[in-house]
Amino acid sequence: MELDIDIEHWPSGDWTALAARAASALAEVEPAIANSRLSASILFTSDEEVHLLNRDWRQRDKPTNVLSFPMTERSELLELAANGPPVMLGDIALAHDTCAREAAEKGISLEHHAAHLIVHGLLHLAGHDHVHSDEEAEAMEKLEIAALAKMDILDPYGDRDH
Repeated sequence: MELDIDIEHWPSGDWTALAARAASALAEVEPAIANSRLSASILFTSDEEVHLLNRDWRQRDKPTNVLSFPMTERSELLELAANGPPVMLGDIALAHDTCAREAAEKGISLEHHAAHLIVHGLLHLAGHDHVHSDEEAEAMEKLEIAALAKMDILDPYGDRDH
């Protein structure tokens, strides 16, 4: 997968490499996004920007940690041939202050939390959801845990049973 990364209002760090590692790890456990034709954009930005995006596109007038804007239906993704023109999977935006606060609350590094949110966002772009049923939520969490383990990042849900 090709990633287009834009970094605004985040501290210095190799966020581009982190995003690439997260996408690569996820592709190992979710074959639907392993297609080299796919591309996605990831915006590392401010809470204010994510708040505006959330309000304007999702009618939720508040910031959140990560937003995903899918551009390909899961059925199309699953049928996508290996050869052909590039296909845009979608866009992800991460809010720095919310991510940093959540990482501090969890006692983990911002890098590990950002990696989790990138994986989470990419799964949404690939058609996974955690809102409609407990089964979907559990399946999504298992994919997140497996991808993060490939990056040597501990289970972000380890404080509760699955």
